[in-house]
Amino acid sequence: MGFLQANDETRFPDPIYRETVLKPLFDGARHHHAGALRQIDRAHLVMLVETGILHADQGMAIARALQAMEREIDPAALSYGGDVEDYFFYMERELKARAGADIGGRLHTARSRNDIDHTFLKLDLKPRIDRVLAACRQLLAALIEVGTRDRDVLIVAYTHGQPAQPTTHGHYLAAMIEVLIRDMERIEAARDIVDLCPLGAAAITTSGFPIDRERVAELLGFAAPLQNSYSCIAATDYLTAVYSALSLLFLHLGRPIQDFQFWSSFEVGQLYLPNAFVQISSIMPQKRNPVPFEHLRHFSSQAVGRARAVVDVMHNTPFTDMTDSESETHEMGYQAIDVGLRVLDLLTATIRAGRIDSERVAVNLSRSCATITELADWLVRSEGLSFRLGHEIAADVARAVVAMAGDLPTDGYPAFTAAFEHHVGRKPAAGAAEFARMVSPEHFVAIRDRFGGPAPSALDAALAGYRDALGAFELQATRIAERQAVAAAALERRIQDLAKGG
Repeated sequence: MGFLQANDETRFPDPIYRETVLKPLFDGARHHHAGALRQIDRAHLVMLVETGILHADQGMAIARALQAMEREIDPAALSYGGDVEDYFFYMERELKARAGADIGGRLHTARSRNDIDHTFLKLDLKPRIDRVLAACRQLLAALIEVGTRDRDVLIVAYTHGQPAQPTTHGHYLAAMIEVLIRDMERIEAARDIVDLCPLGAAAITTSGFPIDRERVAELLGFAAPLQNSYSCIAATDYLTAVYSALSLLFLHLGRPIQDFQFWSSFEVGQLYLPNAFVQISSIMPQKRNPVPFEHLRHFSSQAVGRARAVVDVMHNTPFTDMTDSESETHEMGYQAIDVGLRVLDLLTATIRAGRIDSERVAVNLSRSCATITELADWLVRSEGLSFRLGHEIAADVARAVVAMAGDLPTDGYPAFTAAFEHHVGRKPAAGAAEFARMVSPEHFVAIRDRFGGPAPSALDAALAGYRDALGAFELQATRIAERQAVAAAALERRIQDLAKGG
């Protein structure tokens, strides 16, 4: 007995199945995948003719029919009527109507919807990844630009929500840059997995026909064919790799976005956004609301959640061809990419527009005694004390200055001499002027001239490396674009030749 019972009088599709499954899939395919399916048909046809699987006159008839379909069918104008199973069969029906049932049916030689589906899904995913990487390069360029501009601009660095030490805005942005570079490398690595072509795997095991999988991959702009044919139709690591990398990108960007919102609060005020990025309260005219940061938090959370949803859908699925990994799951991923692009564009603009309020930074550094660590370090270097003893002296000085609401460089010397004499039993060697210079924020940054530190020479070296990384990303993007342009031109040329009988 076959799959259908002999007495089954119902006709496929059931109306509910048509509306809940087939129609949404048809609409998704015509919206997202029509162009990719057209390219697959063309590349497969070229390969079939070049390998002799189809005769030249058969290839000519199919090529002409495909060209006519491209001129005559607008996928956006189609509506699903239930008379075919899906978009693929609709297009096959249209091909047969133009080339004849026998000739039109020959295009499906040595292929299956299994390998076709994964190929057009990859073809549609690659340009979306490329748009994300292009937006990342713009953000990286903005961070390098502003980090260079603000190489010497002091900020308060916070730990546990409290003022900790002075550093520079450039140094902070450099930390963002390094994470972004690693995220971009992860996305590029995931793209490399996507850039392997499944076409030619057919249903599972390739074909008995003498197909040329390398030629099809080349014509479609892939880097190479994916080798194992079972993997071509079963593996979903190209999906999980991409969306895991994307979720990390937006998770990581969400952290400095939180900082920027905190920095722009009235109480902290170290980051100022111009009026073009500020909304005023409808009832409280004194309020400047730096709303881009709220939207950025929300958008980045949306991107993380949607990207993770794609990965979660793959959990505990069978290692075989399955609907779980197909169009509707990819559409969730496209939503993650769309909202993620909004994050990247808006964050790039706000990074370039924001300015550090140096007066507020100076006040906050003064009130918090944020340079006091350097006093302890300096006592080790200049007075030969242990760091623990230097730390105790520094703590006494900080308590005294904070209690008087004073400024450490200006008001801290008397407290310093008293604490030093109490703990050491003698007067310190340094006078008031040396003390003030040593606990200044400028000295704090300048003396931290170590690999990865905020001092100008260390930060300049880092920024030079980041520029090199940006250049490498741009070169890779150019190479990919050139390869795909060459492939598209070659495919178009071969189809034109086939249509002319060549």
